[in-house]
This record gives sequence, structure tokens and C-alpha cells, in this order.
Amino acid sequence: MLPTQLAQRLRMPVLASPLFLISGPDLVVETSKAGVIGSFPSFNQRTSVGYEEWLKDIRQRLTPADAPWAVQFAVHRTNARLAEDMALTVKYQVPILITALGITREVTDAVHAYGGLVFHDAINMQHARRALEMNVDGIIAVCNGAGGHAGVYNPFAFIGELRPILGDKTLILSGCIGDGSSIAGAIAAGADLAYIGTRLVNTAESMASDQMKQLIIESNITDIIYSAEVDGVGANWLRQTLPATGNLRAGGAVGSMNVSDVLGEPKRWRDILSAGQGVGSIHDVPRVADLIARMEREYRAATDRLIRIVGRQSSAAA
Repeated sequence: MLPTQLAQRLRMPVLASPLFLISGPDLVVETSKAGVIGSFPSFNQRTSVGYEEWLKDIRQRLTPADAPWAVQFAVHRTNARLAEDMALTVKYQVPILITALGITREVTDAVHAYGGLVFHDAINMQHARRALEMNVDGIIAVCNGAGGHAGVYNPFAFIGELRPILGDKTLILSGCIGDGSSIAGAIAAGADLAYIGTRLVNTAESMASDQMKQLIIESNITDIIYSAEVDGVGANWLRQTLPATGNLRAGGAVGSMNVSDVLGEPKRWRDILSAGQGVGSIHDVPRVADLIARMEREYRAATDRLIRIVGRQSSAAA
């Protein structure tokens, strides 16, 4: 279910996922002003000092009338910035913390102390159960086809196993959700929020380069390669940006990711680009406000269609 902090503040049940090197204050602010949850990874600022600057900027530009916003970072032993970034998260009372690659009770307790929420990325049931033990407020089911680090589970199968163990916790579904119809589909399947990533790469406010935005437009599902060999964790990558060595193997073998590698090699992460399997439906670069308005029209049309179908079937059965 949706927490009370969110239930009355969202235009649609949508959380914009934190996009590495792409989500910044402009994307967060415009997404939240448009009525859905905006977010960014703390690592998009290369230092904790820079992270604090972004927190100040976003807080100054948003009001209580806007949708809440979120920050994501790795709760992992190799994250040298964890303590400092966590302290800043508490200081500026970030409404939602998205955690990845680990979670501790100290983190959830610290966020809950000021009234914030914690959502945790999970690609399998083991990760989800561990996060629930740490008292997170919701699980982000990162399914097959999602951009960035992703799992290999079918979303219907994953939801089917997650929903019974979540109780009143929030279920967020991730994976190829890029229009209003897929948002409606996620909610109909049992999710409380839809997690949208790759579609937001191609917006005027994102920090993605014009080259990447054009590459997204030119790509389709066959251009997405799932591999753990780039950084040790299974992720979906744009084939055109992978090293042309012929040695990169597709597949889901998952090793160990060192978060410090992400912070230490910015050139590598600019050159090897990630996207989800939904790239084939992206053909433009709209403003966030226009995109969210379009999605809302599609979402309402999809839900109306479902209501009509259910109504016809109920009438026929009567």
C-alpha cells in the first residue's frame, strides 16, 4: 500500500528512478513539480560537498505542494562516502531514501526518526526478505528488462512471490515501464508505484548528452545486452557503447561490485551506457512536464479501458 506521506501528493503512482550521471536537480525538481516522485543518485555528485549543494538546491526549489523526492545510494562496505552522505540525508531530511546493494537497521532507523521513508532495490527474494528484516517501507522489484542493474525475473512472477510477504509495505515495480499504459499495467498487476527510468533519459531536463539521447531514439530491444562483466553486477547495456572486443559475454552471472570503482572511473561510465529494453518506444525528447501530462492521459485511458472491460464482463455474467 502507499504510505500516508504519498497517498494524497501524487498525480500518478510513479517514482522516477535515480539515473546514474543523468538525474540532477533540474530533472528531480521538474519531475516533482509535475506530480510524481523525482530522484537522483548521490554519486551523481562526485563528492559529499557537492551532494550537499544539490540537497540545498532541491529543497529551495520545491514546496510542500509538490510531490516528494528521493535520493539513492549504496549501503555497502565499499562506499567510502556512506557515513557522510547518510549524515547529510538526515540533516536535510530527504523525504525518501532509495537503498541498493545492502541495507542496515541503522539506516532505516535514522530515516524513520525524522519521518522519512526507505525503499530498497531488490532483484530477488533473498534481497527483499533481508530488506524487510531491516524494516524498510517498501521494495523496488527490479525485473527483467530494466535499465541499469537489473534482475532476470518476470515481473508477474516476482510480484506473485513478493506481495504475500510485504503486508502493508509498498511494492514498486521496475522494468520497461515508459508510458501510461504500462503504469496502469503495473498497478493492475499488484504494484503500488511504477518505477520509470529509461523514458526519463530522453527529457529536456536530464543530464544525458545529446549523443545518448539520439542513441536511445535510434535503438530498440535488440540493442540491449544484459551482462555482469562491466562492473560485476548484472545490468542492461546499450550494445553500441560496449567495448568492441567480442569478449563481453551476455548473461546474468553476478559477482561483487566495488562501489569505489564507480566513483573513481567517471570516463568509463560516460562511455559505456545503460538503458532498458523499452528503448524501442522512445522517439522524442520532451520537457518533463509535457511527458508526465502525456503519461497521465495514457494512464487514464488505460484504466478506463480496463473498467469498461470489467463492466462488460460483469454485465454478461449477470
